[in-house]
Amino acid sequence: MTNGQETPPSARRAELGAFLRARRARLRPADVGLPGDGGPGLRRTPGLRREEVAQLSGVGVTWYTWLEQGRKISASEQVVDALARALLLDTEQRRHLRALAGLATAAGQTHIDDVSPRLQRLVDAAAPNIASVYDAHLDYVVWNTPYTQFRVDPATFPTDRRNLLWMMFTDARNRARMVAWETAARGVLSQFRAAVGQRPDDPRFATLVTELTEVSPEFREWWAEYPIRGFRPTTVGIDHPQVGRLDLEMFQFRPVDFPDLLMVLQVPTNEATLRRVTSLPEGDPPAGGAT
Repeated sequence: MTNGQETPPSARRAELGAFLRARRARLRPADVGLPGDGGPGLRRTPGLRREEVAQLSGVGVTWYTWLEQGRKISASEQVVDALARALLLDTEQRRHLRALAGLATAAGQTHIDDVSPRLQRLVDAAAPNIASVYDAHLDYVVWNTPYTQFRVDPATFPTDRRNLLWMMFTDARNRARMVAWETAARGVLSQFRAAVGQRPDDPRFATLVTELTEVSPEFREWWAEYPIRGFRPTTVGIDHPQVGRLDLEMFQFRPVDFPDLLMVLQVPTNEATLRRVTSLPEGDPPAGGAT
């Protein structure tokens, strides 16, 4: 990114070639299970040869050479992942390679079990603000107590339906409490539509779209309109049955170390809402879940 502009394709291809050459130069044949050349002095250039990387990746030598030269060729997701394995890239390097190749971050690449405790501490520390974290499919990862008290309790949904879209379009109690449900639902759907378009072959996305199309007339109608819109700062109103009207400003963040995850923070916009969200003791019953 430069001055808020996307890196031009030609510059990205040149950077891709430079990255591949640099990673290739850091590996020895023994690192990837190839026989050596009888000693370092007999190898004209440091690291692996292009033909060795091509062999390990299952691609043609000419094609790989063109890729390193920054020529205008495309690389599929499968080939890029094969190159990452051949070059022994770690998670951050794989992510960088995918970005240089013009591919979206792989959905589900984050190991949720590894990061959930840390993320749980994060959303708990955000209280009394309402906080939740979602994966690339907008499946819930973690949420805090205020989220269960004033929005929904995701734990009450079946595991395969513990998803923000599923909650927005099928949970009757949440819908009844939202002052402007349609506006909010359309906004979430637009972000979801953009994510699905980037990964049209993702089976989790396909399942969610199929099931929501069957159960929600609004989802079915709006999905056909193909809405695309990124997040926009907004305030949502909630008529909570126990504490009254809540006005919540929405924020979205992505952890630098796990950019495929999304944290959503809902912050009281006025003193009255702040008093109300702090009025319920932590042990009070949650707002409710799926119906």
